[in-house]
Amino acid sequence: MQANPVGGSIGLNIPNEWWPSPAMLKSLEAAGFGRVQVHAPPPPVLSDPGQCGRHASALAAVLATTGLEAVVHAPNGLRMGTRLGDRAADGMLAYAAEIGASHVVYHACALPDAPESENALLLESRSLAALAPRAEQLGVTIAIENLAPVYPGVEPLSANPMVLRGLAHRIGSDRVGICLDVGHAHIVAELRRTSIEALTHPVLDVVTLFHLHDNLGARWRDEGPEAGLDPLRLDLHLPPGGGTVPWMRVLPDVARHRAPAVLEVHPPHRQRAAELHGSFSELIGGCKGAAIPA
Repeated sequence: MQANPVGGSIGLNIPNEWWPSPAMLKSLEAAGFGRVQVHAPPPPVLSDPGQCGRHASALAAVLATTGLEAVVHAPNGLRMGTRLGDRAADGMLAYAAEIGASHVVYHACALPDAPESENALLLESRSLAALAPRAEQLGVTIAIENLAPVYPGVEPLSANPMVLRGLAHRIGSDRVGICLDVGHAHIVAELRRTSIEALTHPVLDVVTLFHLHDNLGARWRDEGPEAGLDPLRLDLHLPPGGGTVPWMRVLPDVARHRAPAVLEVHPPHRQRAAELHGSFSELIGGCKGAAIPA
């Protein structure tokens, strides 16, 4: 296996609703990836111990054919703070432990900054705090992810990584940290006309996982159909180097950090695993202070 080109190990996502077959996972491992991110099944499955256990056992058997370490991404519609959401979140931790995952990625504070969000945010915060001891017991880290508008529109509270840092600090558990999504931070930084460092540097102390992908930022210029892209979508999930993320400024921070990273590249922009690993290795190798370790 090739050396991992960041401080922690580098992984690749399996797109949502794709089942990771043994051949697919073997191709990731052969390409040089040390981790794989998989999506958890939907909340009703996670809430049912029988169905959840059956799904996890099947995935664990596939993962056992490789040396890949897993990261589990929560269903996008999962929100803690409700009876169903809390039951599904508890099932998701059990699911992650069953497959030997190091992290679960969760979209906390994915609501607008508005008075009508306050009650749901309070309940979510309480539920996340109550779940932290369970995560500690199972040895799974809950990584709360900063988001960005998918299309131009209202930002969620979690678009500001400092909101998530405050939440993690209030909970005060070593098993609750931030999944710093660099692509999302780039969009939000451009929308706010600030630097990506202004958003990311203050939260590096609580980052436990990175998501890496590219986009065209706030898309102030008219770009889209001629490049084969949706003309309005902001959150494009292109391969690193395929957009305008300032990787030469970002990657040294990622390389020096101990947290692992996952390339989160979505179809139809997805290359073969070996090509993705190779192009990312070249990109990070060209960044000052981010040399690939021997």
